[in-house]
Amino acid sequence: MENTKQFKVNIAGQDLVFETGLLAMQAAGAVTCSYGDTTVFTAVTNTDEPREGIDFFPLQCEYREKFYAAGKFPGGFFKREARPSSKEILTARMCDRPIRPLFPDGYYNDVQVNSMLIQSDGTREADFLAVNASSAALHISEIPFMGPIGCVRIGRVDGEWVINPTHEQKAKSDIDLLYAGLRGKFLMMEGSASEISDEDFIAALKRAHEEVEKIIDVQIEMRRALGKPDKDIKDVPQPADKMDFMRKEGGDALAAALLIKGKLERQGKVKAIKDDLLAKVSEKWPEVDAVGFVHLFDALEIETVRKNVLEKGLRIDGRAQHEIRPLAAQVGVLPRVHGSAIFSRGETQSFATATLGTKKDAQELDSVTGGPLSKRFMLHYNFPPYCTGEVGRLGSTGRREIGHGALAERSIAEVLPDDFPYSIRVVSEIMGSNGSSSMASICVGTLALMDAGVPIKCPVAGISIGLFTNEDQSQKVLVTDILGAEDHCGDMDFKVGGTRKGITGFQVDLKLRGLTWDLVEGAVKAAHDARIKIIDFMESVIPAPRAELSRYVPRMETFEIKADKIGAVIGKGGETIKDITAKTGAQIDIEEDKERGVGIVTIYATSPEMLEAAKKRVNALTAEAEPGKIYDGVVTGIKEFGAFVEILPGLEGLCHISELSDKRVPNVEAVCKVGDHMRVMCIGVDEQRGRIKLSRREAMKAADAAAQA
Repeated sequence: MENTKQFKVNIAGQDLVFETGLLAMQAAGAVTCSYGDTTVFTAVTNTDEPREGIDFFPLQCEYREKFYAAGKFPGGFFKREARPSSKEILTARMCDRPIRPLFPDGYYNDVQVNSMLIQSDGTREADFLAVNASSAALHISEIPFMGPIGCVRIGRVDGEWVINPTHEQKAKSDIDLLYAGLRGKFLMMEGSASEISDEDFIAALKRAHEEVEKIIDVQIEMRRALGKPDKDIKDVPQPADKMDFMRKEGGDALAAALLIKGKLERQGKVKAIKDDLLAKVSEKWPEVDAVGFVHLFDALEIETVRKNVLEKGLRIDGRAQHEIRPLAAQVGVLPRVHGSAIFSRGETQSFATATLGTKKDAQELDSVTGGPLSKRFMLHYNFPPYCTGEVGRLGSTGRREIGHGALAERSIAEVLPDDFPYSIRVVSEIMGSNGSSSMASICVGTLALMDAGVPIKCPVAGISIGLFTNEDQSQKVLVTDILGAEDHCGDMDFKVGGTRKGITGFQVDLKLRGLTWDLVEGAVKAAHDARIKIIDFMESVIPAPRAELSRYVPRMETFEIKADKIGAVIGKGGETIKDITAKTGAQIDIEEDKERGVGIVTIYATSPEMLEAAKKRVNALTAEAEPGKIYDGVVTGIKEFGAFVEILPGLEGLCHISELSDKRVPNVEAVCKVGDHMRVMCIGVDEQRGRIKLSRREAMKAADAAAQA
């Protein structure tokens, strides 16, 4: 169309294309972002005024993958996209985190960022496009956004960095890093790695940043080409007179209260100070409503916590800068479950279980953008209201729970054994929360797996690094193992999971508008030092995975059958395999290895007896006649030249009339009839024709010889 404008930038040998002016012209900003034949559309809107009573910035980021993008129909009874999948929620969170800190302080209008995948070539993920499209749509709008930002994914294959890798490249890569940045500054990261070193991790971030700055430049060009001036956005500070009054009336008391070690005691004292200040402010300025006071007190609390750290060197609970809170743990908490553990770090506590199941327990993935079709390791994170001592609504799984679970899952997945035949589910139940419960989930999940006897390669621990800066950022202090209040009042939540050898999972939330590289490097080093200490502690609780799986784990045995026997085991419409499962209680998985021409049978059972019974039935269906072996058969057919005898389920052979006896018989019916049991020996197999020769006479001879012996 006439008003459509395109802007391109070459990223890793391929054009990243922004387009605007074609779709959603009533939105505040609307953009498509394409890479190859994968396209994400984003529209942004905002309200003219804040909602009445709003005391936070109501940013809403949404992301949906449309099945038509890949020429597919949605699965299920209703053929339309419904509630967002976990993947869509995780992508929405990836869009939210880098843009949220880039709105001015004091801005409380509703902002909605709606992204959707409208075209996919199935070669790579589209999440980095969603982040770029969100930034571009906000940047060309008049919404006060202090961007633009850029985003890429980076991997490493055979020692070479790969920008925006394909699924095939990603599968071979030792790092999967989604990175977003501002000009000259780090902003957001999320992903996993195969125990990558700190040095290589920093190198990946910096290599990704090189491409990010190109994407930022093209967005700046885009706004200018649309005839729009550069944005000049200022924060709206809290009124100086009211802040001075709050400091005078309650500043010292708040500074002291914020050093109380116990969370609940500290919260109680802070609330009393808050209530007292509310009464005094309301008396002096009746026009200040409850929402206005919340903003004032929040600013005072953040300022006080920062001053305690920066000017007095005092953290909320009195710890040193890089001191980890007291650790406690135990394993084998519930002997009946496959694996269980409790892990505490200060007032943050998680209880976890590990459950092992069959291949059929794996989670199926129905992705529009391609990639794996299933996964056999899941970590689910639950955050009930009682973990913070509150009353709350229990409903469906929240976005935060999905995000924290995914981070812990990625961090542990890297150390799972390569050829482990079980599906694994870890559930982390947060029992107490005061900072970094996702990192506690990594630790407790690892302990539960070790308790279950899962032969992980090595233990994984997680830790969060925080940051405090002053207004002009002339003072910067990194702190290890942040409390919930330090997260709220600080500038950063820099989460890293890893082993002694290297990093396996990572995620960053910033309130600061970007980090300098010295802070990034300092946070990575602090995280390394802390996780080594935590791993030392974890190994003192359980030094290695248990030598044996829990006795309640389904027992498993794998063996091969000929590929042409797979049908016999499955049966028509699955009747045979369902019958075996029903009668033995075991579960049977069959996969065909086409290259080797065999079927791989895996049997799972909760007792050796059940496993043996199922194995016996499968062997009976797949066994072949062995020359010289005697079988107890059943006569299934009579012909004038001999009798057909079923020696194994579905396997028949011919006992010729001359082999029915050592004496001459007038006819077959003189010896047997249909339904009779007959002992016969296999005396030959015609491999080409599949014919089996049987002999009653030889079986009788063998029986006589055995009796005489």
